[in-house]
Amino acid sequence: MGDRPGGDRGGMTSSVIAVSGLRKAYGDKVVLDGIDFDVAAGSVFSMLGPNGAGKTTTVNVLTTLMKADAGTVRVAGHDVVTGTKEVRSVIGVTGQFAAVDELLSGQENLQLMADLKRVRSAYRVVTRLLERFDLVESAQKMVATYSGGMRRKLDLAMTLVGNPRIIFLDEPTTGLDPRSRRTMWEIVRELVADGTTIFLTTQYLEEADQLANRIAVLDQGRLVAQGTPEELKRLVPGTHVRLRFADLSDLDAAARVLAGSTRDDQELTLRVPSDGRSKSLRDLLDRLDEHTIDAEEFSVHTPDLDDVFLALTGHASTEEIAR
Repeated sequence: MGDRPGGDRGGMTSSVIAVSGLRKAYGDKVVLDGIDFDVAAGSVFSMLGPNGAGKTTTVNVLTTLMKADAGTVRVAGHDVVTGTKEVRSVIGVTGQFAAVDELLSGQENLQLMADLKRVRSAYRVVTRLLERFDLVESAQKMVATYSGGMRRKLDLAMTLVGNPRIIFLDEPTTGLDPRSRRTMWEIVRELVADGTTIFLTTQYLEEADQLANRIAVLDQGRLVAQGTPEELKRLVPGTHVRLRFADLSDLDAAARVLAGSTRDDQELTLRVPSDGRSKSLRDLLDRLDEHTIDAEEFSVHTPDLDDVFLALTGHASTEEIAR
């Protein structure tokens, strides 16, 4: 896995999205049941959940397209109810389905968006976006001839007209092939490297794991967990340290010292339960050192987001079901 966008998590303190007690219902059906979260500037915040969990409703409220029943939402310091105009001036939104005009060319779609937003030097902006999204060769072709990946890239390019500080991506890679999905991931990383804040909703656990600085797991309208990908993985039992030794005598000695471990004589390995934290790892290695036992190899194994999702929601992710 490459470096996550957004730089050092510990350095991100300013919050550009602040949500408290957000609630939304349609008749008797509660879609959002009083959720709270904050999004740091220059980071990727991923809301992870199955279909019907309330992800799109959350995006619609945060982007002023829908009013909440209760709670407060501030985006870039502006209340989404009383400062609707200010909020809209600093955000861009890309939905699950590319909002492009199929009867226009790629360049014409971008030009139309630039005209609507009254962008200065529109031609230069459109040209730069076509180059950035590798759409120059297809710029004069009707969008009806574009592939799904090309449409999604054009949709995101249109979102960037006007240079929004905060971009909402609502399941932007749903239905894309793996290559197109990874292209979108690279674009997201580039945007965050330039200082943009990304609010990403997704059903894909790998996508959240690859991109997000923080993840909020939404299930049936409630946030069941929040944290970095690594923090969420530590919530699930199963983290362990794997030690491999040069010979059977070292393995025997280590097994006697490390109570609760599981051995594999054929592989000369020892599996030791651990929470994966640095202090625990130091303690384990110190105990081996006290008995002058050397391990040939040392690695930490943690549960993945599939395990986390299943443990938190009681059902497998869409990604897991599709396998």
